[in-house]
Amino acid sequence: MKKFNLTATIWEEEGIYVSKCPELGVASCGDTPKEALSNLKEAVELYLDNAKELGLIMDIETALTSSSKFTSIIEVTA
Repeated sequence: MKKFNLTATIWEEEGIYVSKCPELGVASCGDTPKEALSNLKEAVELYLDNAKELGLIMDIETALTSSSKFTSIIEVTA
């Protein structure tokens, strides 16, 4: 079993914390940032288990194994 380092983004929406893994497009939520992160980890693990069962893990391997990951905050006007 391999271990992967993925990105988690968490933000607050109307009293609920939303969490998302941008590499996979998997999201979850929780009442606290810690709970949202824990729920996201579980959702990602289920997503990866399903991808393995369906033989799709190779399709997402680049996102899972990339050693270069960058995050940034940008300001836009809309």
